Amino acid sequence: MIHFASHSRHLVGGPFKDKYNVQTMDYILSLLSSSASAVVPFIILLGLLIFVHELGHFLVAKYFGVKVEVFSLGFGKKIFSFKRGDTVYCISLIPLGGYVKMFGDELGAQISEEEKKVSFTHKPVTQRIAVVLAGPLMNFFFAILVFFVIAMIGEDAKAPKVGDVAEASVAYQAGFRSGDTLISVNSKPVRTWDDFQHLISQKHGQPLAVEVKRANSDQKETVSATPSLTPNPNILSLDEFVGEIAGLTSQSRASIVGVMPNSLAQKYNFQTGDLIAEINGIPVKYFREIENLLVSFAGNEMKVKVHRFTDLKDEEHEEVNLTFAKPQVSSLAALGLVNSELFLADVVNDSPAARAGLQSGDRIIQVNSKVPTQWDDVLNEVKSYTGQGEITVKVLRQNGEAELKLVPQMTSQLTAQGSEEKRFTIGIRPWILNALPESVTLKSEGVGSALVRGIERTGEVTAMTVVSFLRLVQGMISPKTIGGVISIGQVASESFKMGLSQFLTIMGFISINLFVLNLLPIPVLDGGHLLFYSIEALRGAPVSMRKMEIAQQIGLVMLMSLMAFALFNDFTRLFGH
Repeated sequence: MIHFASHSRHLVGGPFKDKYNVQTMDYILSLLSSSASAVVPFIILLGLLIFVHELGHFLVAKYFGVKVEVFSLGFGKKIFSFKRGDTVYCISLIPLGGYVKMFGDELGAQISEEEKKVSFTHKPVTQRIAVVLAGPLMNFFFAILVFFVIAMIGEDAKAPKVGDVAEASVAYQAGFRSGDTLISVNSKPVRTWDDFQHLISQKHGQPLAVEVKRANSDQKETVSATPSLTPNPNILSLDEFVGEIAGLTSQSRASIVGVMPNSLAQKYNFQTGDLIAEINGIPVKYFREIENLLVSFAGNEMKVKVHRFTDLKDEEHEEVNLTFAKPQVSSLAALGLVNSELFLADVVNDSPAARAGLQSGDRIIQVNSKVPTQWDDVLNEVKSYTGQGEITVKVLRQNGEAELKLVPQMTSQLTAQGSEEKRFTIGIRPWILNALPESVTLKSEGVGSALVRGIERTGEVTAMTVVSFLRLVQGMISPKTIGGVISIGQVASESFKMGLSQFLTIMGFISINLFVLNLLPIPVLDGGHLLFYSIEALRGAPVSMRKMEIAQQIGLVMLMSLMAFALFNDFTRLFGH
């Protein structure tokens, strides 16, 4: 099992709320197809990690003279096997784990005096602890190796690029502009966004000289700003506060547009939700880039390539080429194109919004007395509902304005950090999509620095993983974020498509997850065995056979329940609930 922070865009409901139809069957077939494509990366990733884990048990057991009867990758029926020496090496049918069967490790087994010298149970307790501990430790050291390799071939990190800066923000007033590249802080070079974040966290409350390079030019300027401390939104961090320059972010809105009713843009066949990919052959990535390009081509024929999505949930899109002759474009607003975030991409079936009559494509222009300028204004107005009376939502449609009244309902939502939040919602989803931040590839200068980076990265991920388990216990992270084999398969497949560095990064993360998970003091896991052997070492006598049997049974039930729960979460994510 692994933990996933949720980035679900759903508010309530999902695609399987209605009866099965042709679209539903197409959806199921697409899921099966995507699952099949995930099999090979899944087997490579999980198979290698299981092999490394069991190899740790095997090598240390052999070192201490324990007879190893079976070394298996997978459980259940053997599909391939051979015997060498005392050991049968095999691959079994169910690829969800593995095991090393050692002679004499069965509870209550009758062992002759001659065989006791190769029996696991009859080895000194310190040696048994070493054999059990070797599996998780192999996952830990393997993660160091993985992150070492990544450091050698180059690891991707978020570039020190400023995203969208609102004009009313502290960052804008200080002099930062959208698209700036951060070069240094107090003359200290900045290579990544994380470098910058770390520096301003260290220097909070102090005036900083930040050197920036302006977008689309070689002009460099120095901006003075004083960061403040703000609560850390990352609940997997041990740092309670981080430095912040209000309004400074790495996030940028993607080039998705909203289309005003009866506008010139509508005449030219633009649709709300279109992602503008190119204008006269020039690639477009961010919404903020569109206006300057359109205005620069005013009076000339324009060819605009758009990606047309039927729904933000779908990765598939239709490519549409729009051509219009020599328009006089003074601005986006004159053309009738606006930021899409106040347009509704989806209204959930049987939600308060649907019952009130809100429709996909509506543009929200007022909530109660609030005239929103961004989606957060709408969100905050709904969240502030007290449970009494109704709220009024005014929307703009093709045929004019409509005023609707509705009663929000209390729902449970997963935040981007993985915590569960109970709040009022109405069942709407906006046309909002952030562009992927730019990245930089960092390579270590030599083997030594790569090894140091591998150790540092392993330590960081281990700490984050331990904190995630702690946050689960504390209730700060929802159990709904726990993922099972399907989630692992999906992550393996997606990272495999992205490249070797990304695939290895996921492998390193899951290897550390296995390291931490197997050390939990749950009977049947390595941590449970370590607990029993530690008690034996302290009291000078083993735990009674009966107590160990009961503990093993309880542990097995716990483990099976956890696996079933993780699988339930996987299917819930797949089918959109």
